[in-house]
Amino acid sequence: MSVPLNILDLVSIREGSTARDAIAESMTSAKLADELGYKRLWFAEHHNTMGLAASATALLISQAASVTEKIRVGSGGVMLPNHAPLMVAEQYGTLANIHGDRIDLGLGRAPGTDGMTAQALARSSAEPQDFAQNIYDMQGWFSEAGQAHTMPIKSAVSAGMNVPIWVLGSTMNGASIAGQLGLPFSLASHFAPDQIDIAVKTYRDSFTTDAPTAQIDEPYVMAGINVLVADTDAEAARQFTSVQQMFNDMRTGRRRNLQPPVDPAEISAQGGTSPMLSISAVGSPDTATAQMAEFVQRTGADELITVTYAYDPEVQRRSLRLLADAWF
Repeated sequence: MSVPLNILDLVSIREGSTARDAIAESMTSAKLADELGYKRLWFAEHHNTMGLAASATALLISQAASVTEKIRVGSGGVMLPNHAPLMVAEQYGTLANIHGDRIDLGLGRAPGTDGMTAQALARSSAEPQDFAQNIYDMQGWFSEAGQAHTMPIKSAVSAGMNVPIWVLGSTMNGASIAGQLGLPFSLASHFAPDQIDIAVKTYRDSFTTDAPTAQIDEPYVMAGINVLVADTDAEAARQFTSVQQMFNDMRTGRRRNLQPPVDPAEISAQGGTSPMLSISAVGSPDTATAQMAEFVQRTGADELITVTYAYDPEVQRRSLRLLADAWF
C-alpha cells in the first residue's frame, strides 16, 4: 500500500500489571515498530485515567527515541491548554537536540481528561485565537532566532530545531483551525467517527498558505483507525473484545485496567460495541488491510495512524508484524 502507517500508543496498563510494566512493554513495541518500517510512533496524553500510563508524553518520547533508530517519535498529542507553550517549546527543542530530526509535535485543544482534572492542569487558553497565537510563538521559539513572535522571550534550547507541528482534532472546529493555520491535520477518527467526512472537507476547504504559521504547501491529513490483526478473523474478533470492554467501561464510568479478551457474544450483554469504535479494522491480514484501504479511499488520508490495544503484549506485537507484512 502507498499510504504510510503510524502507531498511536496510549501505553495501556493491563489488568494485573503496573504502569512500569506498561511502559516497558511500550518500549519493546517501539523497537519492533522501528524494525518493521512504521513511519511514526506517537504517544497520547491522558490524565486521571488509571488504565493508561501515557501522561508525560515528552518523557515517553525521549525513551522511545533512545531505543529506536529510524522511526519518527512524537506526541499525539500534547494537550496545549494543560501546558505553558514556552515549556513545550523547550521540552521538544531539547528532544530534537538529543535525538535529531525525528521528533514530531502534535497539538490539541482538548484537555485529554475530565473537567476537574483539566482545571488542575490548566496553563494556557483553549480558545481558538489563543491556541493559534501560542502555535505562532512556539514556531518562533523553534526558528533560527529562537524568539517568540509576539513577545521578547528567547529559548536557546529550541532555537533552530524547526520541530514539525501538527494540529489534532475530531470535529469541524479543529479541522478549520488546522486549515487556517496552514498546518498538517491529524484526525482523531479512531474514537470520534461522527464528523469524519465533513471535518476532512472543512480542513481542505479552509487550508491556506497565507497564514504566518503555515508550514506546508497543500493540505495533509493523517487519520486514526483502530486495528487488530490476527491469523484469523475469529481470533482477531476475540482479542478485540479487550478494546470493546474498555470503551464500555468508559460509557458506564467503570474504572478498570485493560481486561482479558472474552467471547465476543459477551459484548452484547454489556450493551454492544461502542459507536466510538466504528472506525476499526479487525481480522486476518487480508480482512484488516481491505478495511483500511477502504478507509483511505473514503478519507483521502495521506497517512494512517493505527491504535492497537491487546491484553497480551505479544498479541499486540503480532498484530504489528502481520499488518506490516501485509501493508508494506
